[in-house]
Amino acid sequence: MTTLAQVLKPLDPNHSLPLYQQLQRAVREAIERRVLGPDDALPSERQLAEDFAVSRITVRRAIEGLAEEGWLVRRQGSGNFVSSRVEKNFAKLTSFSEDMRARGSRPHSVWLKRSQGTVTPEEALKLALSPGALVYRFNRLRYADDAPMAIEIATVVAGCLPSLEAVGDSLYAALEQQGNRPVRALQRLRALLLNAEQARLLEANVGDAGLLVERLGYLRDGRAIELSQSFYRGDMYDFVAELNAG
Repeated sequence: MTTLAQVLKPLDPNHSLPLYQQLQRAVREAIERRVLGPDDALPSERQLAEDFAVSRITVRRAIEGLAEEGWLVRRQGSGNFVSSRVEKNFAKLTSFSEDMRARGSRPHSVWLKRSQGTVTPEEALKLALSPGALVYRFNRLRYADDAPMAIEIATVVAGCLPSLEAVGDSLYAALEQQGNRPVRALQRLRALLLNAEQARLLEANVGDAGLLVERLGYLRDGRAIELSQSFYRGDMYDFVAELNAG
């Protein structure tokens, strides 16, 4: 059977980096390359020490560091597992389905409600629509494999889609088919505590930490066409953004 050490780069005792940091880097790369997937178990400390020809103290230091960084989860009596948290790049405009496929998960949705109607005053203001303008509303529970990840409530300018039924698992895929996929968006992230209904749908506990992401999506010509609120389980998502000076 192929070991993790055979798949990853060998550790170099003459390298400037300590062995435990080399091992940390090797395991990180294995997770990023999907050699190790979410919830995969790591070999035991003893097995890793044998496979990489290092001490168990070195392995333990590497694992502790990876757990502190959020790459691994340590489960008492069971071992060490790759974290199932999702890292969402806030600087890249992607759909939920695209994010889940990128991490090797199967996205799907359960419809809570879909309807059409006229804009509310708040929607009209944010989408720059006239009173009485027609919009489509899509409320879905979003899954990665069998785990509920987010409750999504989206309002879309009706003229951007042929019908309510045009949206399947991916709203952005449906918009793209019509040449109306947003090319930029303004997003706002806010922490919250899950209420009873949100906790029930997300299989969490009332009062658990959650994340609300509000998105306003724009077409290339500057028109706003999508307004959405997504409520995420706080224990499953990390939002990251690359920042540059100047």
